Amino acid sequence: MRDDGTLDDPYAPSSPTADTEDGTSAERTTAASRLRTYVRDLTGRRRAQLALATGVVCCLGLAAVAQVCDEKPGAANRGGPLASSELAQRAEQQSASRGLDRAAAPATSAAAPSAPATPGDPDTTAPARKAAPARPTHPAPVAGLDEDQMKNAEAIVRAGRKMGVPRRGLVIAVATAMQESNLYNVASGVLPESQDYPHQGVGWDNDSVGLFQQRSSSGWGPVGRLMDPEFATRQFLTALEQVPGWEQMRLTDAAQAVQVSAFPEYYQQHEWRATRVVDAILPAER
Repeated sequence: MRDDGTLDDPYAPSSPTADTEDGTSAERTTAASRLRTYVRDLTGRRRAQLALATGVVCCLGLAAVAQVCDEKPGAANRGGPLASSELAQRAEQQSASRGLDRAAAPATSAAAPSAPATPGDPDTTAPARKAAPARPTHPAPVAGLDEDQMKNAEAIVRAGRKMGVPRRGLVIAVATAMQESNLYNVASGVLPESQDYPHQGVGWDNDSVGLFQQRSSSGWGPVGRLMDPEFATRQFLTALEQVPGWEQMRLTDAAQAVQVSAFPEYYQQHEWRATRVVDAILPAER
């Protein structure tokens, strides 16, 4: 009811004070709505930016993976099967090296300690290889002989050593060859067949051939065999060993017992030279 006694109309517009309060409330509502809208927009933009950044990173990662995949086939093409086999071989060698058992290092005295072995060196503890023995060389000619005569003397000594003939028998054999052929392997002018074999001269003493001038017609053997210094030496030494007491005889007597020469004393003059030759050869034979 108003002051003038009039009743308030419930459907009448509100008072100015109420309008002011309602306007303030509406403004607040509008501001809050705008704030929420702004926050949603800001959040949406940030999410969009984050999604965009994530997409860029993924694209860069995919590009890097694609580049690596492209490089790998290229490297394989450049290396080819040979590179793959070499890598496999190196891996196998490293594995085998690690799997080998190392030999124990020999004990050393405390006074002279050895240097520590280098790890991983497979040759550190390997035993030292023994030096191969030097091959025997032909001795230089002695006693006035030339190279061919010295080689024939060596052939006589080697054949006698194989037979187990003592040193005295070797000296007798060399001295006999010095007298008979001057230590040359001589063929016979009477037997043209003998000249078909290696020889160092031609003689004319009947059918005598070789270092010891042995005769095939007397039963010493085939002509071709008698031209072989080793065979001729075996024939002479076999006959010498059948002479009773030959080792105690004078050299010329022992040689004459085998050769039956018309000049038996001629063998003796060669004893000192034959001895010197045998002494020069035997050290090379040991």
